[in-house]
Amino acid sequence: MSPPRRAALTALLIAGLAAPAPRAAAAAAAEADQAANALAHEILKQLVEINTTDSVGNVTTAAEATAQRFRDAGFPAADIAVLGFNERKKNLVVRLRGTAKHRPVLLIGHLDVVEARREDWSTDPFKLIEKDGYFYGRGTQDMKDGDAIMATTLLRMKHEGFRPSRDIILALTADEEGGCCNGVDWLIRNHRELIDAQFVLNHDGHSVRSEHGVPKVFELGATEKVYGDYQLTVTNRGGHSSQPRPDNAIYELAAGLLALEKFRFPFELNNVTRGYFERMAAEATGQEAADYRGILTDPPDGQALERLMQIPTVAGILHTTCVATRLEGGHANNALPQRATANVNCRILPGHSLEEIRQRLIEVLDDAQITVRYVADNGEISDRAPDRRGYPPPPLDAEVKKPLEDSVAATWPGLKVIPYMHAGASDGIYTSAAGLPTYGVSGIAIDRDDERAHGRDERVGVASFDTGNTFFYRYLRSITAR
Repeated sequence: MSPPRRAALTALLIAGLAAPAPRAAAAAAAEADQAANALAHEILKQLVEINTTDSVGNVTTAAEATAQRFRDAGFPAADIAVLGFNERKKNLVVRLRGTAKHRPVLLIGHLDVVEARREDWSTDPFKLIEKDGYFYGRGTQDMKDGDAIMATTLLRMKHEGFRPSRDIILALTADEEGGCCNGVDWLIRNHRELIDAQFVLNHDGHSVRSEHGVPKVFELGATEKVYGDYQLTVTNRGGHSSQPRPDNAIYELAAGLLALEKFRFPFELNNVTRGYFERMAAEATGQEAADYRGILTDPPDGQALERLMQIPTVAGILHTTCVATRLEGGHANNALPQRATANVNCRILPGHSLEEIRQRLIEVLDDAQITVRYVADNGEISDRAPDRRGYPPPPLDAEVKKPLEDSVAATWPGLKVIPYMHAGASDGIYTSAAGLPTYGVSGIAIDRDDERAHGRDERVGVASFDTGNTFFYRYLRSITAR
């Protein structure tokens, strides 16, 4: 789509947000919501169809395309910045000016996505396809859906002439999914003044957990695991394949990976996960409720723990996890392998360091021929991992919690807000480390058995996306109106 046509479409969609004065307030609000959803759909389509993978994509293209929307909407040039580590990895920072009664709120989201191969998908991963009530495409769950919603919210506020009580800063960034140049980290190190804030709202993740389309709980991200990659390597002298020997690098590495598959890191609770399971025990019914109660006892009920370990979205917050994600070996079809390597990806509970987990992997593998090295975010490999650990959860600020509870109740009556530990990892690790209290908030509902982030045929429900769009606008307006 050409820039003039895109600008015209954006203007047309934004124009729909204005409601004639004679209309009833409810009808006017519904019309404004519909127009905002149409705009969010258009932005989501544009972002999904810009390839932002680390291998061949370009985050700067997505940042510039989104920046142009803000320019078209009348944001001053001084409040729009596109900058970053290199030409492919630039970040967008936009500021909606307020009255400065309070310090700013920072909204963060990443524009990059993980790799997606066309042959693995039933649709083109870099085309937004709507079918059967879903949007399909890479990034529809992680996290171009959230990027589109946050951008739409600021455009809507700007059009309405809303002047918030604090500046609202939006940072859409590079390399959260991996690569040389994490955008949030780079901005904090090089341009802290652009994103400094009282607190941070992180849209990465889906707060509304649903079952068969019915919302069950709103999970407020209060803390998260630490991400860590480790390279496992076996080397030997190789040789001719007609003369096999016992010391085969591929077999030896495979045996180590099987040992890792059978190992389980110990079950642990922290103050956030304990509180979460206490609330879930009160909300759930039947066996599931009994199992939540069972793991809260000392010692925990082993059978309850085993049952919960079979639910991937629950198992991820019960213990540290390490799983093989990539494998490579050999140099020729007719040669014994001289080298075999695997990547093991770990999501580490707060309180445990990256180096501690490296040492634990060495113990589990129990093979001196398998070296375990740490792989940094920029791809550098080292013999020792950092001592970095997860950060404790921030205090639950009343300025964040009370408006959130009110907005959730207005959108999903009866739904409880429960602090939660994200099983994955996000850019919140950088804002937390910089002393910026960070909370995970998103209004998009995802069924527990339909988590497709990083997987094939990634999708988000259209109705869920629209509800999340309206919710986030109302919530952000509520925390910036007083």
